[in-house]
Amino acid sequence: MSSIVLYHHPWSRAANVVWMLEELGVDYELRYVDLRAGAQKSAEFKAINPMGKLPTLVDGEAVLTESAAIGVYLADKYALGRLAPALDDPARATYLRWCFYAPSVIEPGCAAHASKWEFKAGSAGWGTWEEMHDTIEAAIAEGPWLLGERFTMADVIFGGTVGFMLQFDMLEKRPAFTAYVERLFARPARQASDAKNGAVMKEHGLAG
Repeated sequence: MSSIVLYHHPWSRAANVVWMLEELGVDYELRYVDLRAGAQKSAEFKAINPMGKLPTLVDGEAVLTESAAIGVYLADKYALGRLAPALDDPARATYLRWCFYAPSVIEPGCAAHASKWEFKAGSAGWGTWEEMHDTIEAAIAEGPWLLGERFTMADVIFGGTVGFMLQFDMLEKRPAFTAYVERLFARPARQASDAKNGAVMKEHGLAG
């Protein structure tokens, strides 16, 4: 039995962690958490993750939450030098920047725009709507990946977020964005993860 257990629901950010695991090519177990029944808020689950949220990943004695942290951990442990630059590789700086740009800037920036929050751009980590879009475009402009010809876990974290936001019309559909997401979603590991998430949806009677 694999030491990696992903507490999972295909409607949550755990769906993107399945993609991470498929890119790694490691064995793992999906453990379904019934969000509609509130299982994520049960005492049993909150003993593992007090936030009562997904994704939650257990790897032996290690327990991780927060999808970007999970991605960085997995790449460092199982694909260092392949999906994560080595610790002494200068490219690691750019890699880490984009790994954490998704949850720190894109997600709250999109939420702020959609909810019409009032804030001072200089006080918000995501700055202005236009700056955020321009920064995303600059990051992928040379392509095909964030580190040029080198695909990394940063593309799964950052690109998965961009793809999700485009799907729900929460980002402008700039040509560079859509082309990047098309490249990402054509990857065999992404397609394998879509199939696994789809199978869980079918098994539990979740609408597509």
